[in-house]
Amino acid sequence: MPATVIQIENVSKRYRIGGMHPGYMTFREMLGDAIAAPLRRLRGTNGDYQLLWALREVNLEIQQGELVGIIGHNGAGKSTLLKILSRITRPTKGRVEILGRVGSLLEVGTGFHPDLTGRENVYLSGAILGMRRVEIERKFDQIVAFAEMEKFIETAVKFYSSGMYVRLAFSVAAHLEPEILIMDEVLAVGDAAFQQKCLDKMHDIRSEGRTILFVSHSMPAITRLCKRAILLEAGRVVADGEPHTVVNRYLSSNWKAGSQREWAEGTEAPGDAIVRLRRVGVCDEHGEPTTVVNIHRPFRIEVVYDVNEGGHVLLPVVELCNEEGTEVFSTHDTNEEWRRRERPLGRYTSAVMVPGNLLAEGSLLAHVSLMSHFPATILHLRETNAVAFQVVDTDEGNSARGDYVGPMPGVVRPLLEWTHQSEEITD
Repeated sequence: MPATVIQIENVSKRYRIGGMHPGYMTFREMLGDAIAAPLRRLRGTNGDYQLLWALREVNLEIQQGELVGIIGHNGAGKSTLLKILSRITRPTKGRVEILGRVGSLLEVGTGFHPDLTGRENVYLSGAILGMRRVEIERKFDQIVAFAEMEKFIETAVKFYSSGMYVRLAFSVAAHLEPEILIMDEVLAVGDAAFQQKCLDKMHDIRSEGRTILFVSHSMPAITRLCKRAILLEAGRVVADGEPHTVVNRYLSSNWKAGSQREWAEGTEAPGDAIVRLRRVGVCDEHGEPTTVVNIHRPFRIEVVYDVNEGGHVLLPVVELCNEEGTEVFSTHDTNEEWRRRERPLGRYTSAVMVPGNLLAEGSLLAHVSLMSHFPATILHLRETNAVAFQVVDTDEGNSARGDYVGPMPGVVRPLLEWTHQSEEITD
C-alpha cells in the first residue's frame, strides 16, 4: 500500500485585506493597539481592514505516486494551498505533514532571484532543495538542454521572457528529483512543443513513483493526466475523487448546467404559448445519460418539448460551443419527416446524433432553440447553456491523436484517411 506523503489536517488560512499596512510600530504604539483591540471587537469593527479566509478546514491525504489535479474558480484557494505546501506561507490554523523533498513551480516570478543568472539560479534552487553541489552539476547539462536555454544561461533572469522563465523553472523543478512536485498552471505559458515536453516529463516523473500536485484551468489536461481531482470552492474541499466526476461538478457550478436539464410544468419552462422546452440531455450511443463522451464513440443530444398550439412548423436547433465561447457548429432538423409540416399538439423528443472522431476533447456547452423557418423565421425559445458535458480522448481505440500525447489545437478533431505513395530513388 502506498505511503501517505502529504497529510493536511483542518488547515485554514486567513488574510487581512484593506487599509494601510501599519509599518513598524514602537512599543508604545503596539501597547495602545493591544488595549484598543477589545474595544474594536465590542463595536464589531477591525479598524479599516477586513478578514478573508482563503482556506477553511481543509483535510486531505495524498499518497506516494499520485498525480492529483486541483481545480476551482479564481479565488477558490488553489494557489494558497500550494503556497502552504511549498512552505512559502504558513497556515493560520491546522497542521501539514510532508514526507519528502518538495519542488515547486508556482506563478511566474516565484522561485528565482531576478538579479542572478540562469546558471546561478539553478544552483540556488538545488541548494534550497538540500542537494549537494556535485548532484546539481550532474544534472546541470540536462536542465539547460531540456529548457533550450544554452544561449541565455549566463544572463540575469530579470531579462527573460515569461516563456523562457517557465521553461527553465520547469526544467529545474523536474530534473532536481524532488519526491513531491507542485505545479501551478505550468502549461499556461509556452508553445505546443514545450508543453509536449512537459507532459512527457510529467509521465516520466509519475512512473518513477514521485508525487505530483497539478493546478490547472484546462479541464482536458486534468481529465487526461490525473487519476484524482480535488475541487475547491470558497476555500473548502467540495469534491474529491475520479477526475471526470469532479470536473463535471465544476462545470455545473461554473456554467450552472449539467449534462441533464429538466423543467417542471408551467410557465417557468423556456418558451411561449406555442411551444415549451421540457428536457435536454446528453446520452451515449445506447441512449444512457452521460456526463463524459468518449471521443471515439457517437453520442446524442435529446431535446424534449411540448407543442401546445397547432398550425406551426417547428424545428429544434442545437448549437455547440467550447470553453472559450467559440461556436463549434450549429445543427437543426432537416429530416424530410417534418420539413415544412405543421406539428400537432403533443410532447416530442428530438435527438441529434453526433458521430465519433469529430469533436476535439474539452468541455462543451449546448444551446438549444426551437424555431419556425417556414413561411417566416420566428424564434420561439432559446435556452443558452442548456447542458454541459466533456469530450475525453482515451487511450483505447483509434483517433486523430495517434501516439501524440500533447495538446492539440482546434475545435474539431476528425479522424481522416491518409494515403501514401512511394517510389524508389535511383542515382
